[in-house]
Formats: sequence, C-alpha cells, structure tokens
Amino acid sequence: MSARPSVLPLAPWRVRVLRASDVPAVMAVEREIYPFPWTAGNFTDSLAAGYDAWVLETDTGLIGYAIVMWIPDEVHLLNLSVAAGWQGQGVGRRLLGWLCDEAARRGAHAMFLEVRPSNDRARSLYETSGFETVGLRKRYYPSYNDSREDALVMRLPLGSAQR
Repeated sequence: MSARPSVLPLAPWRVRVLRASDVPAVMAVEREIYPFPWTAGNFTDSLAAGYDAWVLETDTGLIGYAIVMWIPDEVHLLNLSVAAGWQGQGVGRRLLGWLCDEAARRGAHAMFLEVRPSNDRARSLYETSGFETVGLRKRYYPSYNDSREDALVMRLPLGSAQR
C-alpha cells in the first residue's frame, strides 16, 4: 500500500487523518446522532490498531469522520458519520465517494460495510452509491429493551462503480 496523505481537499471541506486529540469532538457527534454510539475506546482502539481514520472538516471544525479497516485487497468501512447539522447536504455522499476513490487508488477491489436495516438514510446512501446487499449478520447491533438488531452486509466493487 502507498502511504496515505495527511490532508486532502474535498472542497469546501478538507479530509485529514483522525488524531487521538479529535476523539472528544468525534464523540460529541456520535452521541448527537446515534442512539447506540461507539465509545471513545472504539475510536482509540481503531487508531491503535492502525485502521485508516479520517476527519472531514471546515474552517469551523469537524463535520464528519470515517474509519476503514484494510483486509489485504479489500476495505471494511466501520464507521462513516456526519454531524447532525451537516446531514442532508451531500457531505456523507462526498466523503463516501472520496473513501472509495482513495481505497481504489491504494489497490482495494471492494468495500464492505454493515448497516442497520432501520437506518433508512444510510441504506439509501449506500444503495444509491452502488452498494449491494450480500449478507445478513443476525443480532449484530445493540437495540432497545436489551434486544439486538440485524445488520445488512453490503459490498461495492471499486474502480467500476458509479457514485
């Protein structure tokens, strides 16, 4: 794999490597947008494991982030999130497109992810970006009343998909 750049343009936003010092801002977004957010430990463990971790920011601060785990010639999108005030403005779509382009540039042939069936907005983003459902993980996500929600496993071939 080639070395990843520390900052890339995504005008009018910038993508840069997520640092440990970003975790408090990332956690603020997590708590704001998810009923079952990742923990700070999930983020620091991802950084310690060497996963690709990116922040999307403007001059005023963090507006989104993504965590990607490399599996030899594929990538697994673990978390893609956009701050509540920036949702519905194409930020997630542009960040996802940038991630796919970056992964393909670095040699990945496909991207995988899990998504809650109940997360209509995320499912729509992934489906309209060319991802197809290829499996189901039973009882994958925490849910209300001590129950669990399944996850759809989705896949996008890289390099040939329309985004």
